[in-house]
Amino acid sequence: MPEKPLGRKAYGSIPHLPGSKRGPGDHGLSESQAAILTTKSRPDDLVVVREKIDGSNVAIAKINGAIVPLVRSGYRAESSPYQQHHEFAAWVAKDYLRWYEMLADGERLCGEWIAMSHGTRYDLSDGDEPFYGFDIFRENARILESELSGRLALYLVNEPPLIHKGDSISVESALNLLGDYGKTGIALDRVEGMVWRTERKGKVEFLGKYVNPDFVPGKYFHEDDSPEWNPGFNPCLP
Repeated sequence: MPEKPLGRKAYGSIPHLPGSKRGPGDHGLSESQAAILTTKSRPDDLVVVREKIDGSNVAIAKINGAIVPLVRSGYRAESSPYQQHHEFAAWVAKDYLRWYEMLADGERLCGEWIAMSHGTRYDLSDGDEPFYGFDIFRENARILESELSGRLALYLVNEPPLIHKGDSISVESALNLLGDYGKTGIALDRVEGMVWRTERKGKVEFLGKYVNPDFVPGKYFHEDDSPEWNPGFNPCLP
């Protein structure tokens, strides 16, 4: 069994808001946390809502001065049984210096790899990168929204579109802002949903997500595990 370079998962699970579609083993936010995000934010809260991108959760970590591509479970991407993760590892290696300059030692950039169609197809034909960054961890702590967005912009990394920033916002209101096809401009199907996060007194307190009830995860998966690439993605591996 290969080792996990971080000694743990690269990314955990985000609990669901009420009404969100759940899969086996998924859990929900407490009533008080859900209220903070959707109805009763506190005076010092900053609530940020972004579109949820549908792909494979991956990470780019800087460990002892080396850039290491990881899958969500914490294993090296190149050890994955799936071609999409080998493509991710190759994509990271191709732009090694970019990640080396972007990340301090002990940091990891987590995001969504959308080379392959999952439940939403994306059109990458205009040269859009098949990666959206949504978190940077410094050891086990998320960096703040302002630093995250600034860092992603500086290094030209896609960030999930901003739907709302300020006080709490209801799921219904956020869905009206999101629209069926989201704000990336490249979604070919109805998008998965949104992710809420709240920051308070200089730290990220917690996240919550809402998945559309009619969303079908893995709708484009094949029984033989062969990938269905999103339009415009050109795999570099045989």
